[in-house]
Amino acid sequence: MKAIRHILSACLLCAAVFQAALAETGITDNSIALGMSVPLTGPAGAQGQELKKVISAYFDQINKNGGINGRKIQLTVMDDGYDPEKTVANTRTLIETNKVFALLGYYGSTAMTEAMNKVFGPSKVPMIGGISGAMSLRQPPADNPNNRYMFSQRASYADEAEAIGTQLATLGLKNIAVLYQNDGFGKAGLEGLSNALKKHNLTPSATGTVERNSDDIGKALTAIAKANPQAVVMVTLHKPAAAMVKALRKANQSPMFMTLSPVSAEQLTQELGNAARGIGISQVMPYPWNSTVTLVKEYQQFIGKQGPYSYTSMEGFVIAKVAADALRKAGGKDLSREKLISVLEGTNQDLGGYRVAFGPNNRAGSQFVQLTVIGAGGKLIK
Repeated sequence: MKAIRHILSACLLCAAVFQAALAETGITDNSIALGMSVPLTGPAGAQGQELKKVISAYFDQINKNGGINGRKIQLTVMDDGYDPEKTVANTRTLIETNKVFALLGYYGSTAMTEAMNKVFGPSKVPMIGGISGAMSLRQPPADNPNNRYMFSQRASYADEAEAIGTQLATLGLKNIAVLYQNDGFGKAGLEGLSNALKKHNLTPSATGTVERNSDDIGKALTAIAKANPQAVVMVTLHKPAAAMVKALRKANQSPMFMTLSPVSAEQLTQELGNAARGIGISQVMPYPWNSTVTLVKEYQQFIGKQGPYSYTSMEGFVIAKVAADALRKAGGKDLSREKLISVLEGTNQDLGGYRVAFGPNNRAGSQFVQLTVIGAGGKLIK
């Protein structure tokens, strides 16, 4: 009998070890570990803080209601300061040290592209949602195997720039200059705008670059001011955009100014005051103040007194919602990264006025773009 007990104990131990070996990284019986790298400091710190706040609050609400299939979400958020090298380092830490199951909500084109190609793609860790419209993140997995693990819920910078270019050309403007950030974000915007203008037999009349994390627009100003443009499209963040607006107006030039969604209207207004009025911004989320849209109404009810409403928190809400829905559908006890990827690839969902759709060879979840204008007091007008 003693020998039998030893044999049974050994079998149970082997079974436990075998079960542990089969367990997916970042998954326990009662938890799901997720990771996020965003700029909590630096030029995009306000946007990163807002993303962290809304996504954390969304998961906290899920956890208070029992979690996802009985598992609580454990979210680890790291600060990358809008620096691609830090983003890559943070991603390694999240995957290798924190042992997260999946990633979500990153911010920045170059940072996300490098993290995908160097870390989470080769590690086969899914990334759900991110604040970037770079085409490199939307290449079909057949063209870039690392993209199999990247799911972008928003329209591309090319989509945004094309909408802006089409609008300017439709208005009859021909002298259109571009200020763009010298990275994946800026170059994607420049390409999209150039493609849109080409359809109207136009090309940018002048271009100028600004480095990431800088508002030194000196050389760019010289090139753009020389063209005396009717419109300037700024594919940058708020500080260099504000610097260009101030400089051109000081030079007695008053072109139409247009920017892309990564620019924060709130921060642009803080930099420019009333001078921000009239600046156009393309948006990739539904108008957060329009409660007649089902998704927006749900977002407003969720934000409640946490407010104020903004496009950044609206996008964070969508990222968290898409991630939670996919995790819920991916299974209970046998939740795995491969099942999560399969669920995401089969996603074709109307969230209530905003559709997100992926496929086995499609990583561009949306092409939704709206144009807005900064009005009196910094209020955005659709």
